[in-house]
Amino acid sequence: MEKFTTLTGVAAPMPLVNIDTDMIIPKQFLKTIQRSGLGKNLFDEMRYTQDGKEIPDFVLNQPAYRKAEIIVAGDNFGCGSSREHAPWALLDFGIRCVISTSFADIFYNNCFKNGILPIVMPPEVVDVLMADARKGANARMTVDLETQTVTTSDGQTFGFEVDPFRKHCLLNGLDDIGLSLEKVAAIDAYEAKAGASRPWV
Repeated sequence: MEKFTTLTGVAAPMPLVNIDTDMIIPKQFLKTIQRSGLGKNLFDEMRYTQDGKEIPDFVLNQPAYRKAEIIVAGDNFGCGSSREHAPWALLDFGIRCVISTSFADIFYNNCFKNGILPIVMPPEVVDVLMADARKGANARMTVDLETQTVTTSDGQTFGFEVDPFRKHCLLNGLDDIGLSLEKVAAIDAYEAKAGASRPWV
């Protein structure tokens, strides 16, 4: 998993509330177990017409936001069914951080496991960040996980809370497998001891 330390990038404003996982990645794209390739179908039904043409008004189709790395969203982002394909699609598109007033629990947890930082902010702060995101590609926001701050394009800085263990995992690029591999010496020692005491196993 790629480490998350400091991210400076374009933030896309998505003020809709209750953006659910079916909106993020519709059910017809859940057949794959590949984490790559889903970015082109991110927000598929909002980005494209039924015959596959881009909908110009959708934020990620606008030139200023085609390479957005941050989303500033409305309340209750990631609600709905518990599909890990949702953070996979966001990450494959290039989104590394989502800022909202609240997230659905399962989506929130899945973000950390896939290298995406979900940040919960009070409504009045999200309003400021949403307004900054609306400035377009020249307004680049900075998210610093080490200092737990978000800084707008004009220098306003806001702090956020994050679980220390999850912060450690993101800073060091550790998913569940990576966490297990940190204990590889202890695992090997146990296996050697168990093998010596029970050679028939």
